[in-house]
Amino acid sequence: MLSTIKNYLSLIKFSHTVFALPFALIGFFLAIYSGLAQFSWQKFIMVVLCMVFARSAAMAFNRYIDRSFDAKNPRTAIREIPAGVIGKNAALIFVIVCSMAFVLCTYFINTICFYLSPVALLVVLGYSLTKRFTPLCHLILGLGLSLAPIGAYLALTGVFDYLPILFSAVVFFWVGGFDIIYALQDEEFDREHQLKSIPVLLGKVKALRLSEALHVVVAALVFSIYQFGGFGFLYLIGAFIFVALLWYQHSIVKPNDLSRVNLAFGTTNGIASVVFCVFVCADMFFKMK
Repeated sequence: MLSTIKNYLSLIKFSHTVFALPFALIGFFLAIYSGLAQFSWQKFIMVVLCMVFARSAAMAFNRYIDRSFDAKNPRTAIREIPAGVIGKNAALIFVIVCSMAFVLCTYFINTICFYLSPVALLVVLGYSLTKRFTPLCHLILGLGLSLAPIGAYLALTGVFDYLPILFSAVVFFWVGGFDIIYALQDEEFDREHQLKSIPVLLGKVKALRLSEALHVVVAALVFSIYQFGGFGFLYLIGAFIFVALLWYQHSIVKPNDLSRVNLAFGTTNGIASVVFCVFVCADMFFKMK
């Protein structure tokens, strides 16, 4: 039983939930900070469950739909489905169950989240198909994860607002940028198998430059939010750390040296997201006291 759970957690890369979940928490507490909502344990739990179920469905679907490519790629042949650890039908059932659980959780949040849940699923599941026809697949992934802050804000308030949209824009460009870095590892494989990506389209050097440009936009957005949102010193500390970690990941990945891509992609971005969330939420907490 424990080994099965471990296999499914590995299938969906559960540890990577740390990318978007902190931004969902920012959106959640931003709703309280705005004065439009009060804290609710029921909605807090539902928001967290929505994040877990939506991302689990998306990752499992990605592994299911890409299983033939993963089996041919030496880097990914050890993944659970091509390695025979989890059957393809079992993975598909897991996708369906997680998708249904996500929709059910939105039902217990509010009407607008429930009505928009199929749209959210379409985006996060549809990403896995996009690299078959567009090199902009990295931005589609960014779009999927960018739903986290605005979705959490909607869960409490039921309305759209510019600040959560700005945080969603941060996630959009941030994720798009670091997914380009991750895709550098498969440039040759993707080109050989007619898969689309920015590295395939532009080559490693120009792809890295585009990734850097996207993260410059992130830095501009992060500091713009500081101005527009009336945040304080703690937010500013978190913003500087977040941007510094973006710079760091670009400093350790070179077109001719991809040995530290996983450090840049997983560890650095995970730390950046969590640290930024802690400082932003702390800033809001002390301003509300």
